[in-house]
Amino acid sequence: MPHVRPLHRLLVWLGVATLAVGVATPAAAAPEPAPTFDLYANSVFLAPDGPQRHIDLTVLGDRPLQNVTVTVERGGVDGFAQVSALPDSSCNSVGTVLTCTVSNIEEPSPTLLTLGASPRNTAEVGRRGELVFTVTESGGRRHTLRSTVTVGEGVDLVASGPVELTGRPGVTLPTPLTVTNRGDRAVEQLVLYFVGNHGLAPAKRYRNCEYATRGPRWTTPVMFVCTFDRGLAPGETVGVADDFGFTVPRDAWAPNTQEGTARWLTPADWAALRERTEPVTTIGEKGTDGVLGLTAVDRSRLRATGGEQTDVVPGNDTTEIVLTVEGDQRADAAAKGARVTAGVGRTVPITVGITNKGPAALNTMGPGGQYTMFHLAVPEGTTVVEAPKSCVDADIQDEDPGGPGARNYHCNYLGVISAGQEGALVFKLRIDRAGRHTGNVRLLREDRNPDNDVAKVTVDATGGDGGNDGGDGGDDGGVGGGLPITGAPATTIVGVGLLLVLSGAGAFLATRRRRPGT
Repeated sequence: MPHVRPLHRLLVWLGVATLAVGVATPAAAAPEPAPTFDLYANSVFLAPDGPQRHIDLTVLGDRPLQNVTVTVERGGVDGFAQVSALPDSSCNSVGTVLTCTVSNIEEPSPTLLTLGASPRNTAEVGRRGELVFTVTESGGRRHTLRSTVTVGEGVDLVASGPVELTGRPGVTLPTPLTVTNRGDRAVEQLVLYFVGNHGLAPAKRYRNCEYATRGPRWTTPVMFVCTFDRGLAPGETVGVADDFGFTVPRDAWAPNTQEGTARWLTPADWAALRERTEPVTTIGEKGTDGVLGLTAVDRSRLRATGGEQTDVVPGNDTTEIVLTVEGDQRADAAAKGARVTAGVGRTVPITVGITNKGPAALNTMGPGGQYTMFHLAVPEGTTVVEAPKSCVDADIQDEDPGGPGARNYHCNYLGVISAGQEGALVFKLRIDRAGRHTGNVRLLREDRNPDNDVAKVTVDATGGDGGNDGGDGGDDGGVGGGLPITGAPATTIVGVGLLLVLSGAGAFLATRRRRPGT
């Protein structure tokens, strides 16, 4: 039996989708321009005698925050929770105020500060309070935000072991999932949260489930959550109905391996996780294929308190699912070039990238699939004034994505590209001198048809101040144009190869080692 790897091990940090949105507060009375970033701090649920949880203060936007001071007012939670900085933080504690200095220069990170939150002996179910964060930049600009700490009733949901599936494109595979209440308290309601690769498409879309309509990211294009109006008594096990399963898409790359994670949650834990995911994905489209059921529950055995509940051992509430896609189905990726006409001095967009000639989808993850990276050689006589965030300077391997002025770019298109669709990115070029200027788009991975792996980029620059201002002449080089564009917007990508963690275990920093239960 092959080794089952957790999905979240395949993913690394892109950005943050957490709970509280920071509000910019000018340090001076005079109005100042709005900052080009947002601040977030996630809320947490604690249980009496439960494990420590982590609160991440994060920044996501057009520029990193460097040389900042963070103060955390903990008075609102100090009576029932101990909130402190991790050992590697530069923080001082005076009373209920924690003051931390963050340079964020040597290793820039979207995470400014991570705090640990643990229940005190005085923690009682139902206690709730707020942490108040104040972030002060070196220039004096201040930003404030809040997050909530809540004490819930501790329960322990334990999921079934790994599930291995095997099938060809188009096949529906029933998938048994079960959960056991290992705690001594009844669980009032159950929530099943799933996130996975393209190949694990739900066979049915149920009325008591909500499906992602935006996002999440290219690694995990399948996301849904099902809510059950059922309880679970101590020691009891329930499972999903027999008609629950996944259908391997007909455009699945084969052979390949696809992975997913199914996680059982309490409604309170799901509410906290949902607020983490909302900035980058929208879950809300209800299904129409009946109601997904569970095995019967003897409600006479339920003795829940009626308060909010949180899983005290969240590491065992997840089932990893691995699908082996059989068959022989691949795709032909073709370079997409462009041709524009404009006057000297004008700035024009060009749309370049990759066209999927099919029959399999591109960017579906897995060791057998094909990932779409391409090289853009910028036409002489032009200058890039704006580049996508998923592109870097190929000559100096600059780690700053989206920088202008390079002559060569390496680009990653992050999003599933189905057959007949394009993975397109937009550059803005300034026309510096008259004449015909040519460059090219070249795929960085040769596929089964190398004849269409290079396409021309042609700029016809007129001597005057006329021509096409902003027009894109489409494709040049035999690729063809007019196909629908699909996938994740490149402007949301912070850097090449950086991806959002939306695994069943929640949103984690892959670069930070944490203890179980966080």
